[in-house]
Amino acid sequence: MIPVKVREVVLDQVQNPLLLLVDIEESMVLPIGIGFWEAQAIVLKLQGHVPPRPLTHDLFKALCSHLGASVEKVIINDIRKSTFFAEIYLTNSAQQEVVVDARPSDAVALALTVGCPIYITKNVAAYTVSIKDLLEEQKKEPSGFGEPDEGGPHLH
Repeated sequence: MIPVKVREVVLDQVQNPLLLLVDIEESMVLPIGIGFWEAQAIVLKLQGHVPPRPLTHDLFKALCSHLGASVEKVIINDIRKSTFFAEIYLTNSAQQEVVVDARPSDAVALALTVGCPIYITKNVAAYTVSIKDLLEEQKKEPSGFGEPDEGGPHLH
């Protein structure tokens, strides 16, 4: 398993959100297409914004807490027919490991909510690209909503 972190959420050429996960050295990036609402939830977490009411991932965290379970890690573990798959690893109140299938966007949003590590498997890592190449491509074709608010992670 390879540890990764969220670099940011960007929009591709046709304005679809892409979640950019980077390795610890920030030399390789894994772009994953996600939905707009999931992108918004991830960006809010990255910015440290606390909504007035709990989001779905906040609810899941609260449920786990009340049931004596904890989220240990998330792993983006497969890609099939251009679709990424993830698993959420929990420890229940009996200290047993429970693995739950999830969309990568939900798994990452939950990981950001609870502060657990995010990993990708070696077969998923085969779909990473050089971050230098990706950033150069972004400079050639800028996209997004304009200037970010006061720096930090954003949807652009």
